[in-house]
Amino acid sequence: MSQPQLDQLKTKYQSVLNLMTQLGVQLQNLHVQDNKLVIRGQAQKKSDSNKVWNQIKLVNQNYSQDLLAEISYKTDDLAAAAAATASGGTQARSYTVKAGDTLSKIAKAHYGDATQYPKIFEANRDKLKDPDKIFPGQVLVIP
Repeated sequence: MSQPQLDQLKTKYQSVLNLMTQLGVQLQNLHVQDNKLVIRGQAQKKSDSNKVWNQIKLVNQNYSQDLLAEISYKTDDLAAAAAATASGGTQARSYTVKAGDTLSKIAKAHYGDATQYPKIFEANRDKLKDPDKIFPGQVLVIP
């Protein structure tokens, strides 16, 4: 990880980090991975998660070029991720694989249809070689 790169991206997204603090969103992770700023946090409620996503889009409409963000809220993690994706529109989101996840389970949560797992697999060809082999901690793009 490059400290100057981390500092540069943190500066760019400082208003997002400030809003997270104001809303009481618990910051779980902040680092650079694959030349992107990774922000993981957990809000108390869905509306706060949505406010953070709105701020991200204000900073950069094309945020997926330099940012991976997972802003969940206090409910089941998969349901929260699905709700955040649904509320955020059609732009890609990231999802961190948890123990027991499968691409089908993630597809069911995000699209309402487990058979849509190939979409996730194709969007993550750079990280995944086999759709049956995903591991906790992997950050996947959800198109």
